[in-house]
Amino acid sequence: MNGRYHRALLKLSGEALMGDRPFGIDPPTIEGIASQVVRAVQQGVEVAIVVGGGNFWRGSSAAETGMDRATADYMGMLATVMNALALQDALEKQGVVVRTQTALAMAQVAEPYIRRRAIRHLEKGRVVIFAAGTGNPFMTTDTAAALRAIEVDCEVLLMAKNGVDGVYDADPRTNPQAKKFDHLTYIEALQRRLQVMDSTALSLCMENELPIVVFDVRAPDGIYRALMGEHVGTLVSSKPETESAKLV
Repeated sequence: MNGRYHRALLKLSGEALMGDRPFGIDPPTIEGIASQVVRAVQQGVEVAIVVGGGNFWRGSSAAETGMDRATADYMGMLATVMNALALQDALEKQGVVVRTQTALAMAQVAEPYIRRRAIRHLEKGRVVIFAAGTGNPFMTTDTAAALRAIEVDCEVLLMAKNGVDGVYDADPRTNPQAKKFDHLTYIEALQRRLQVMDSTALSLCMENELPIVVFDVRAPDGIYRALMGEHVGTLVSSKPETESAKLV
């Protein structure tokens, strides 16, 4: 995994855009994220991005209060579009050409998702932001990230976590004895029920042998280093257990 990637998909949670705010978008934070992406693009990395919407709305949480789950999830998709447009603006202000594609039709603000068009944008050095998840309720943006990464032939899925620098055997925020994994196989992550991503997304990556890197979005130059192929966080791949299940 050494050397910059040719094409990578970066998955950002909505919370990663909040900075220290309790809600919404923090402009300095999104500008910092954009600057790291721009630096990687300038080094020749083709970058696709999927962004969540948890800083505005969580469909699963709304459903727990009695709202129809499908309706709540569609509202969450709209939240991802707001984040995508904000990220698009931040990237464009730093000189990168961006195309936002949505899984829900909204021609006034973004292109529809068309696989071959997305690939062509990437080949031309444009950043492509995929919004509105998969366009289906009951599917997370993790699943959307895995699906889009496979569809547009990315080499890796970079999972930028908010305040967690990899995959642990327990929650490091509540258990100071938690141990961090350097490498994991897909099967190990599924069997241990580790919080890499939702099981549907993880299974999709496993079936298509798409490597996953889990790292902290707040780490200094974390996004840039991940896009450049440096060792950050935890790698989840199909390597044998004897090589991969190492705690650090």
